[in-house]
Amino acid sequence: MKIMIINGPNLNLLGKRQPEIYGKAGFDDYLKLLRELYPHFVFDYFQSNVEGEIVTKIQEAGFSYDGIVLNAAGYTHTSVSIADAVAAVPAPVVEVHISNILKREEFRHKSLIAPACIGTITGFGLDSYRLGIEALRLHSAGK
Repeated sequence: MKIMIINGPNLNLLGKRQPEIYGKAGFDDYLKLLRELYPHFVFDYFQSNVEGEIVTKIQEAGFSYDGIVLNAAGYTHTSVSIADAVAAVPAPVVEVHISNILKREEFRHKSLIAPACIGTITGFGLDSYRLGIEALRLHSAGK
């Protein structure tokens, strides 16, 4: 399986930003672990703080990858453009969040992206990404 992992704004600061919420590990170390856990999968990774760049990456990956794991971060709650990009591509997309967004501020309780995704995983720390990969694997096997 070929999977694109896309992270949105401020996730480049994982391991430094609010470790009590997001943990102390950086994403690069976790990506190495994913590659070890899934040696037969191809993982590509993209992170941007810019909404339009995320839209462009979804459009590119959505026609050439078997699936996308997307943590749109703060754009989850505000971006119609990212939701439209997810809806426009044939690749299945799993929305993931490191923190449990339903336990946080009320504005984080609404995802504009979720209706376009095959599912949402939230609140399992960085392991949310592995669970998202498992969801894509099972979804692909069910076709």
